[in-house]
Amino acid sequence: MSDLWRLSAVELAARIRNREVSAVEAAQSALGRLDAVNPALNAVIDHRPEDVLAQAAAVDAALARGEDAGMLAGVPVTVKVNVDQAGYATTNGVGLQKDLIATVNSPVVDNLRRAGAVVLGRTNTPAFSLRWFTGNALHGDTRNPRNAALTPGGSSGGAASAVAAGIGHLAHGTDIAGSIRYPAYACGVHGLRPSLGRVAAYNAALPERSIGGQLTAVSGPLGRTIADVRLGLAALAAADPRDPWWVPAPLVGPDVPRRAALCVNPEGMDTEPAVVKALQEAARRLTEAGWTVDTLDTIPPLQEAADLQIRMWMADGYDAMLAAAEKEGDQGALVALRGQRDKAAGADLNSFSAVLTRRATLTRQWELFFADYPILLLPVSAELPFPDKLDLQGDAAYARVWRAQMTQIGVPFMGLPGLSVAMGSAMSSAGPSPVGVQIVAGRYREDLCLAAGEVIEAAGDPVSIAEPKPR
Repeated sequence: MSDLWRLSAVELAARIRNREVSAVEAAQSALGRLDAVNPALNAVIDHRPEDVLAQAAAVDAALARGEDAGMLAGVPVTVKVNVDQAGYATTNGVGLQKDLIATVNSPVVDNLRRAGAVVLGRTNTPAFSLRWFTGNALHGDTRNPRNAALTPGGSSGGAASAVAAGIGHLAHGTDIAGSIRYPAYACGVHGLRPSLGRVAAYNAALPERSIGGQLTAVSGPLGRTIADVRLGLAALAAADPRDPWWVPAPLVGPDVPRRAALCVNPEGMDTEPAVVKALQEAARRLTEAGWTVDTLDTIPPLQEAADLQIRMWMADGYDAMLAAAEKEGDQGALVALRGQRDKAAGADLNSFSAVLTRRATLTRQWELFFADYPILLLPVSAELPFPDKLDLQGDAAYARVWRAQMTQIGVPFMGLPGLSVAMGSAMSSAGPSPVGVQIVAGRYREDLCLAAGEVIEAAGDPVSIAEPKPR
């Protein structure tokens, strides 16, 4: 097996475009790596080698004709099993949807393919994409490739596990309350939650999403380098008329002062020392690169935003979600939904309207904050990645999980972008653990998150490819 699978997406695309290697060779290398390590991880739950090689051959044929093969020319990528890919089941980790075969691609898949990517396989998610842990009765559990005792994160746990272990050069994920940022954090890679409206999404195989889901869920890239994440965003952000929320915002905004805020204990969050250390190190790297970094004790409301985010996401159709989870019989989904009953159940038009009204106020406060501080350094989580399946260990453990994730849950309420940046490792009670930081910016300023992320990345060790132990 060749080592092409080790290359960054940026480097591999350039080599394929320059005809130094073929897309078929890259696909064969990626398939070999998948065969070698996926049995230990169960990160990719559906892939068809003949389809992968046919996609790659089409890229090579386009290059042979002198055509532009796209910014991701021949790069193997994975897509999450909760988006439509024609001819494949959009299961979302749910047995009830195992025969829901998409007839057309989602905009996510179409945009990746138009950019020249080769879709290598479909990655696992918890049932209904509802947890920060990845496993379900239909596809089984996904393991963290760096430490199997830890969660791989969720709900894009398969995506993060795959790209961390060298299965694909980029991964697609979705994020409604941390589902890109947390798996990236847990598996020691980088992951970007774009602004609402940046990346077009739509699943024709499923009913239209309720307004809560429309306002909170986004798709974005995970990768082993910030440059790859930037490239993935550029490919995913192309226009598609099927998504009425898509916004034609430029990928690069106006220049701003190199000024950042650091908040290690937002609203009294009990942030673990190893996480605080990573945040302080990220701030130091920015300072040495010429940024001004101010440590703040107070930032605009985030705990309130997190509480309202849960209400907006779950209350809109809560009874139907709970009924579906009960029919599916998935313990993790039931625990997640029942644990938020107080916030989600019994919403009426007036209370839901009040949430949407308050959303405008909080978004304004945050945008004014970012006018002074273009980026904000926050914890991804108050804790190092959790022991796997911690949320199923009783009420206290469940509450601990959701309390630690406040900084992930709150950001989507305002439609803000957030980047999880890998920062090496630390020691946890479960052994070696990835650690990272979160960079947040104003709406449609993913470029600022990525610019700061590149500074932090450049001053540290590159992300290594995980070598998972066999089961």
